[in-house]
Amino acid sequence: MARKAKVASDLLPLVRRHRWLVAGIIVTGVLSALAEGLGISLFLPFLHSLDQASFQAETSNWLIDSLGGLFNAVPPDRRLLVISACIFGSILLKAKLSYGHDALYSLLSARVGHRLRSGIFEQLLTVSYRFLEGSKSGDHLNTLSTETWRTNEALSVLVGLVITVSALLVYVTLLLLISWKMTLLVLGVMAAISGVVRLITHRVEDMGKQANRANAALADRMLEGFAGMNVIRAFGREPYEQKRFDDRSKRVSRAFLKLGLVSGLVNPVYEILSAALLVSILYVSLQDPSNLPAVLVFIFVLYRLQPKVKSLDNARTRLDSLAASVEDVTSLLSREDKPYISSGPIRHEGLRDAIVFDDVTFRYAASDEPALRNVSARLPARKTTALVGPSGAGKSTLIKLIFRFYDATEGAIYVDGRPLQRLDLESWRSKIAFVSQEGYTFNTTVRDNIAYGKLDATDEEIVAAARQANAHAFITQ
Repeated sequence: MARKAKVASDLLPLVRRHRWLVAGIIVTGVLSALAEGLGISLFLPFLHSLDQASFQAETSNWLIDSLGGLFNAVPPDRRLLVISACIFGSILLKAKLSYGHDALYSLLSARVGHRLRSGIFEQLLTVSYRFLEGSKSGDHLNTLSTETWRTNEALSVLVGLVITVSALLVYVTLLLLISWKMTLLVLGVMAAISGVVRLITHRVEDMGKQANRANAALADRMLEGFAGMNVIRAFGREPYEQKRFDDRSKRVSRAFLKLGLVSGLVNPVYEILSAALLVSILYVSLQDPSNLPAVLVFIFVLYRLQPKVKSLDNARTRLDSLAASVEDVTSLLSREDKPYISSGPIRHEGLRDAIVFDDVTFRYAASDEPALRNVSARLPARKTTALVGPSGAGKSTLIKLIFRFYDATEGAIYVDGRPLQRLDLESWRSKIAFVSQEGYTFNTTVRDNIAYGKLDATDEEIVAAARQANAHAFITQ
């Protein structure tokens, strides 16, 4: 129960800005359940009116007498028609409310799903590079591409729980009004059935976590395979990488197979035990034919109630299996436990004097040896400065500090005499050209790739850049 409360508390901030939409979903769902309960209850006077002689007579059941009294003024020859029309009207009202509920939820799901994906991508764009380099890209890809959908599903399950509980209250109230003794007996049996299901599915939460970890590991393997394709082929390691991928893929298959097999037990167990309950009630009730109309409606309500109880246990099991996904998404969205590089207030208009490293020391992690130790250097404007040294000497780290992917652990970096941290990040980075060892091409047009460093570049500027890179000729071809 505590775990489900944790899932609900994690999901609450995601829907807080859509509170009116959530309220509409709950209201239409509850009204739909009430309309269905009304339609079912009208079968009592319908069945009772089949015997016109006994319709006016008092019975020992308050509900039958009350509902029958609604139609006492209707002529006997039109009574069945009027009651049938009321039943159909209730069904029609229920259908309209159900459609409104589904439409509102589809709108909520679309908005929350977009917000989750957009929020995680924004987080990955703005969080410090220290966080990104200290975690696996495959984990983030899995969270963005898979766990956001599973979190949205968890929201659907949670909203469905509220509607299911509301419907259960309507049905249980109706059953109590028909026969409180039989209702208490049935509720006791159904609680026992629910206990059996919980006993069977108690490991679902752990299985959900295992499936989540297996899926993240597979996403990491996919990313490594795509990124290292040249190296894989150059060394002839295709069979080796295929085996590693197959191993991860099989783990995912086994994890979700176990989860599906255990979750799938809910339906057959419920159907078998519930069918036994219905048959038992029908057998006992037929011993006294005088109560047949009330018993038939009781069984019909119970028949409608059982899927709701089964849905309640399904939702509980599903929430357990989705808890790891919700925790993964909310953890990545949280800003409390992650480092950020804050932008300064001063706009940078261009380097006039120099970039100065003043006794800079930098560690990637507090426990690591320094990647740079007590570095002091001056990079003057309008001159070419080359950083030369063996692999691991700290050249890339210096560049990352200039970009402010990180801040220095000790010491300071100055730009034209101002601390680098005081500069507006966007204006500072907009003045830096970056050419990596392996150029990355975005999946868009050649024009957009060339203009990526200056999104408002004119066609003439783009063509000039292509000519300077000796690329214009083959681009035009």
